Amino acid sequence: MKVLVAEPIDKTGLDILKEAGHEVELAYNSTEKELLDKIKNASGLIVRSGTSVTKTLIEAASDLIIVGRAGVGIDNIDLNAASENGVIVVNAPEGNIHAAAEHTIAMTFAIARKIPQAHISLNEGKWEKKNFIGIELDGKTAGIVGLGRVGQEVAKRFLSLGMNIVAFDPYISQDRADQLGISLADLPTCIEKADVLTIHTPLTPETKDLIGSEELKKLKDGYLINCARGGIVNETALAQAASDGIIAGAAIDVFSEEPVSSDNPLLGLQNVIVTPHLGASTETAQENVSLDVANQIIAALNGNPVENSLNSPSIDEATFSKIHPYIGLMETAGNLATQLLEQPINSIELTYSGEIASLDTNLVTASTIKGVFTSLEWRINSVNAFRVAQERGVRIQENKHPNVDGFQSLVSVTLLSDEKSICIEGTIFANEDPRIVSIDGFRVDAVPSGHMLISRNIDRPGVIGFIGTTLGEHNINIGAMFNSRENIGGGALTVYSIDDPLPEDAQKKLISDDRITDIYPISLNK
Repeated sequence: MKVLVAEPIDKTGLDILKEAGHEVELAYNSTEKELLDKIKNASGLIVRSGTSVTKTLIEAASDLIIVGRAGVGIDNIDLNAASENGVIVVNAPEGNIHAAAEHTIAMTFAIARKIPQAHISLNEGKWEKKNFIGIELDGKTAGIVGLGRVGQEVAKRFLSLGMNIVAFDPYISQDRADQLGISLADLPTCIEKADVLTIHTPLTPETKDLIGSEELKKLKDGYLINCARGGIVNETALAQAASDGIIAGAAIDVFSEEPVSSDNPLLGLQNVIVTPHLGASTETAQENVSLDVANQIIAALNGNPVENSLNSPSIDEATFSKIHPYIGLMETAGNLATQLLEQPINSIELTYSGEIASLDTNLVTASTIKGVFTSLEWRINSVNAFRVAQERGVRIQENKHPNVDGFQSLVSVTLLSDEKSICIEGTIFANEDPRIVSIDGFRVDAVPSGHMLISRNIDRPGVIGFIGTTLGEHNINIGAMFNSRENIGGGALTVYSIDDPLPEDAQKKLISDDRITDIYPISLNK
């Protein structure tokens, strides 16, 4: 079979593809039109980050079985179009973990000891020892934002240097943090305690500009390291903080626009070190990602399962048709539960009751985990969901009960933290949309989709009217609502489906009312 390689990868991956009997066609520097022509009879496609795998490109490849991304991110691949056309998408998430972690350490040493500046000075014939007094890392505190695979590897290396670690990651359990010897904190505390702050979180709408001017003021005289993704740190704010001496310096490997333009505010600053996205640029890392993606291409072309599939795996048609409606329901329920818990998760408990209890529910459980961890760096799916949970120290428990009152099938997900838990129950009614039927024991009837507002309040006259009036004042339309209460005058919970996100000032007004105990603005995929 033909494998089209659109961007350079290490020769080792190309060699094993050829040894497996496949035709390898190199299409480096091809235009979009040229790729459209070359991919027509290709069974496999390998890209890095520079090739856009669009719906048009996928649909032009009638023989295409698999797209392999020789790296981690897949922002350049239309995953939905691939799934619609039965094309497997894989990546190589583990090949460059150590390289990225080591580059983070290298950048930390470089900025802490002013190595690049001293190198330039000495090459200019100067001997300026007094100008390059640095800091020792031993005994200092490293703040880590994001304790995924790379973040954990960085933590291990910092610990070996005698540093203390404080980390912010709402998805890691306290048990896992204790195993690593790390203290968990909220983001402001993590920044305030850090002498060195390093970023290892994905770029998502939630993390864009996560570190701005206010956060940098909390870092004070510390150093900021970013070898994760451009856009997480606001570059203008960082340049200003470095220029004004608010922070001691920064070491940056990733940028909001790459290649970097000559007017980027971080260029030319004496206390900011920059490198051109070198985190994965080691011989070993390049060989690893090349081998990883090539082996997965070979497996897929041979009809075998692939390890890092980023879209749905195969399942027999009879089972799939029965569990399919619950896959989306429970992914959404997991996402909803995470937004309601708002705390690090220790365990996820799933309960299947009724007819669904007799089926293979692994795919449903994996989809639930995907919903819980939906904002992680690599695309989590049914193949890697359990591994992601295990790596973060989150326990997974399944319960099955053959009988349930009032429903043909009932599914629930319970998230537990050190301090509280949240339970979401859902079901599928015949020929109707998936429904959330219970939130923490409060009976509701909600279609989980789009923007929602969930309020907890004391059951008193006028509360619902106050909420409706406040939403109206902010020009937010209510599409549907369902109210449930424990008893007259007791606790109550109301679910509102709203047409637009809840503004922060509206949230503040609602929570300021002493009848309302909690307000949760929820955003779900439509």
